Amino acid sequence: MGFWSNLFGLRPKLDHEQELRSPDGRIVCTVKLKLGELTYAIKKDGKNILRTSGLGINLQGEQPLKQGLSIVRIQEKKTDETWTSIVGEQRVIRNNYTETAFYLAETVDNGRLFTVRFRIFDDGVAFRYEIPPQPRFQRLIISDELTEFNVDSNSNAWRIPAYQPDRYEYNYEKRPVYALASSVHTPLTIETPLGHFLSIHEAALYNYGSMTLKLNANNCLQSDITPLSDGMRAYVDLPFNTPWRVIMIADSPIELVVNRDVLNLNEPPKQDFTWVKPLKFIGIWWAMFVGEWTWAPGDRHGATTEHAKEYIDAAKRLNIDGVLMEGWNNGWEGDWLQNGASTDFLHPVSDLNLEEVANYAREREINLVGHHETVGFIDNYEAQMEEAYKYYSNLGINYIKPGYAGSMMTIQGRKEFHHSQAGVRHYQKALELAAKYHICLDVHEPIKGTGTERTWPNLLTREGARGQEYEGGALSPSHATIIPFTRLLAGGMDYTSGIFDVTNAAKRLASTLARQLAYYVTIYSGMQMAADRPRFYEEVNPSAYEFIRKVPVNWERTVPLLGKIGEYYVVARQDRNSDDWYIGGVTNEEAHRVRLSLDFLEEDQSYTAEIYRDSDTAHYRDNQLGITIEARKISRQDYLDIWMAPGGGFAVRIYKS
Repeated sequence: MGFWSNLFGLRPKLDHEQELRSPDGRIVCTVKLKLGELTYAIKKDGKNILRTSGLGINLQGEQPLKQGLSIVRIQEKKTDETWTSIVGEQRVIRNNYTETAFYLAETVDNGRLFTVRFRIFDDGVAFRYEIPPQPRFQRLIISDELTEFNVDSNSNAWRIPAYQPDRYEYNYEKRPVYALASSVHTPLTIETPLGHFLSIHEAALYNYGSMTLKLNANNCLQSDITPLSDGMRAYVDLPFNTPWRVIMIADSPIELVVNRDVLNLNEPPKQDFTWVKPLKFIGIWWAMFVGEWTWAPGDRHGATTEHAKEYIDAAKRLNIDGVLMEGWNNGWEGDWLQNGASTDFLHPVSDLNLEEVANYAREREINLVGHHETVGFIDNYEAQMEEAYKYYSNLGINYIKPGYAGSMMTIQGRKEFHHSQAGVRHYQKALELAAKYHICLDVHEPIKGTGTERTWPNLLTREGARGQEYEGGALSPSHATIIPFTRLLAGGMDYTSGIFDVTNAAKRLASTLARQLAYYVTIYSGMQMAADRPRFYEEVNPSAYEFIRKVPVNWERTVPLLGKIGEYYVVARQDRNSDDWYIGGVTNEEAHRVRLSLDFLEEDQSYTAEIYRDSDTAHYRDNQLGITIEARKISRQDYLDIWMAPGGGFAVRIYKS
């Protein structure tokens, strides 16, 4: 203890209790040191959010960092600042919090030191562990994390299971917390018996296993860090900070969707990213899903020179900025899921002249979106990755959709979870290399979002949940009314929206046509795909396609209007480059009528609302194409009354008139 006392010049505190308050005073986090153990608890407006919860870390070959602790220093500060996003749901974001760091030392001789740093926002609490270099060692092995989130076990949670072959791609189920029998992914959104809504997640995930949650022996949610193949959670050099553990807190579910704590807990960019641009694109993709074309070479191969030029021409006609080509390279023959060890990312197949296609796109000012399907064979991919990025960059291809469609990753010859420390390291390595070559990413089968796109804005979007490739029976209409309150709290998602061929027998959608338009507003993504084949936009309903053509990808401001998890969701967003507003709404299997206030509009200004809504007889089962398109004069004082069909939705463009 003498070393730490001399270091800080303070007498250690063996027992301590301190209330940490949010800037507005409504959230109180009580941190307590008692009998050598540090705990925390959270209340809002005097009501329990989390009861007393434990903190600590298990170290391989060492005693846990949990017991026999004393506080040798407490440091406090306040921050209230704003920052501007390059791409996102909100241009200007306020970062307002109180911070308290507890510097802890073990009371034994040569005791170890670590810090638990808390930040209290008006809408949440975050903390992390910080471990400096120690006198006895400079490296450690983390075998587990002992962080508890002691929510009332009678609360309801919307969960997807962890450690499953399809990663995050499962339907959300509503379960009581006490019934969460196995580990679940975060964000885990919870409704407490007292009527609060919270979502437990993490921020700034680097060089560490992703946090899942499980019930411990005390029926309390506890962190369960995704293990490496040897069972350890992380090998780290000191100094080291864990990701932030985040509890987003709201009085209603709709408040959760504008919580920016996860972004705020990440660092600003360390380099110039002014070259990053959001993108709307079409692609040689959905035609493969419905059996019209194939990924593999052959008579029906999709990614040919001829088809690529057709899509580039179509993008120009449709006023779309990009074209995605999947199946362009060697490795798609036969069972492509087994080919990942030999996939070639440097040479196109024989019926695609990529240089010719790239020149053709450049002449027409269309961006090509490259594709790298690794199937999770990271050893093979990383051996080619820099040359593959350089190859694309030299062709003027500045967007890539990488995929990791295996159930596990092969890294240094070992099978690892995508969400383990090894997987997290790879995703970050790819992102940083992409930035080096001024390439933006749309990552499929990704690591979940933890706000790192603030630091690395070239990460424009991810998949990381069930999207429309699961249509045809594996998605229900309720899915799109759940993900705004769960998955989308982790950042943007490439949902592959805009399917107009909704009645195709090969991939019949549980959606109306108007709902497909709504997704461009309700599901944020820095890269938005118009996923259907171009002819369906030009032939099925060109008037409906006008909404896709006009709707932006980058937003000035987001205003949630209405929402109930699993039932309906309505949100308004303002274009970053004009005064236009857009509203999107979706419902579950039941019809729903909404009455929308327009008080986000300017006073004393007249507007026109272009409304794309379900027709009076529309239904996701038997009248999917029923759509009504109309225009109305409106002002801030008006309300919009709109009916959504079962499995339906609506989209609105509002502009000054």
